[in-house]
Amino acid sequence: MKILGQVAFILLLGGLCCQNNRNAKASGKSTKKSGGNQGGDAGQSPPVVNLTPGNTGATGNTRGTGGTGGTVEAGREGSAGARAAGQQADDMRLHFLKNTQVTCNDGTAAGFYLKEFRGSRRWLLFLEGGWCCYSKETCDSRYQNIPRLMSSSGWPQTKRGTGILSSQVEENPHWYNANIVFIPYCSSDVWSGTGLAPTPPPRPRQTEYTFMGSLIIREVIKDLIPKGIKQAKVVMLSGTSAGGTGVLLNIERVASQLEQLGAEAQVRGLVDSGWFLESKQQRSPNCPETVSCSPEDAIKIGLKLWNGVVPDRCRQLYKKGEEWQCFFGHKLYSTLSSPLFVVQWLFDEEQLRVENIYMGGQSMSEEQWQYIQNLGRELKNSLRDVTAVFAPSCLSHTMITKSNWMSFQVKGTSLPRALQCWDRNLEATRNNRTPAKGCPFQLVDTCQWPQCNPTCPALVDQATQQELTLLQMLVAMGLDLQKLGLDPQGDTDALASMVSNGG
Repeated sequence: MKILGQVAFILLLGGLCCQNNRNAKASGKSTKKSGGNQGGDAGQSPPVVNLTPGNTGATGNTRGTGGTGGTVEAGREGSAGARAAGQQADDMRLHFLKNTQVTCNDGTAAGFYLKEFRGSRRWLLFLEGGWCCYSKETCDSRYQNIPRLMSSSGWPQTKRGTGILSSQVEENPHWYNANIVFIPYCSSDVWSGTGLAPTPPPRPRQTEYTFMGSLIIREVIKDLIPKGIKQAKVVMLSGTSAGGTGVLLNIERVASQLEQLGAEAQVRGLVDSGWFLESKQQRSPNCPETVSCSPEDAIKIGLKLWNGVVPDRCRQLYKKGEEWQCFFGHKLYSTLSSPLFVVQWLFDEEQLRVENIYMGGQSMSEEQWQYIQNLGRELKNSLRDVTAVFAPSCLSHTMITKSNWMSFQVKGTSLPRALQCWDRNLEATRNNRTPAKGCPFQLVDTCQWPQCNPTCPALVDQATQQELTLLQMLVAMGLDLQKLGLDPQGDTDALASMVSNGG
């Protein structure tokens, strides 16, 4: 039975916003709390839950001193209360959708977290990642093992953003003062589902779940109208992993919806680690009974279950039954009219895991090492026509929600700086001005090896949790360096980049 393997695959491919930052040490665990009232704003004085477990965990509510004296202890508690109040002001608060017909997989209310910045006309909407399920068996397993990706019943009432979702200027210098919207992923459809078709084809109902990812995005925007999104100057739809693919699938629809509402905002897309390539592995022809589907097969099967939609211009390129190809950025990109910025590690760990390659795992074959080298070249080639891109030559997954996202660089430019340059270029173009020179936003590493960029996240041995260089990692996974032509006593120039742990 391979169901456990499928569960592991779902967990790993998530690229969740809550994924641990491998350069940070976990210092606490979030406290799980029920979703409370559904159908309106969540309750008051909630616990604080960080979006990145690598940061501090949940903190309790602030309690009063219970007295009127002016003691030192009371003063300390008052200062602590003021700090806690300031922290809570930075939190995103949960709102459930007003349209109760658009729900999570299990019928519980879908929703979003919002941190408003009064007076700002910039909006950042973020789609969470978490792969998908595509059959009764895979969805039942997902519901049992990762229920928060299918139900809102356990969502906390507030979240604190990290990386580009942070409201701290030190961590997020160019987007801290935007209205920030985090949309939790609970539809398991790569944000493509539209629920049951009005006249569904005659087929037995496979599951009791509903799949409404695309509709959830639509309803979130409707609910943001009273908050001022119609007056927005810029709306950036962003996401990581499956959420990044969701940006590709929905950005044109979001732009059209806002235009129909009379908004004059420029809608932009930010895709982080959602630019996947097709799998190279041979799979069982009996998918999904074997629970070993390739991503392509999972999407092919899932599209029918989800009643999934893809952008019109891309759909027109493919015959019926081939719409799944629009889930791959390198096939979809040229059909999009909205500005798009792609963030992609050239050696994406989730792309490797699709091929059953686990860096830091127990073993690796020579063929798998060859695949890793080829992946960097293929990903780089697939990005050649992308005009706004940040692609470091590193082994990792997701970037924009890491608290240390400012530390990664390509050709001396950080990702926040590249996004600022892109922003300035778009503004100059809209206003018929000449874009500034010396402000790059098309940044792809030219070095060939994994981890050849000195700002890469460190590699960590899964068994010992020790940081390793790439060469140390390959040796630990059983590869013969001399056989691979990687003799450390040989060409030191060729290996120089491989003996760094990425900083």
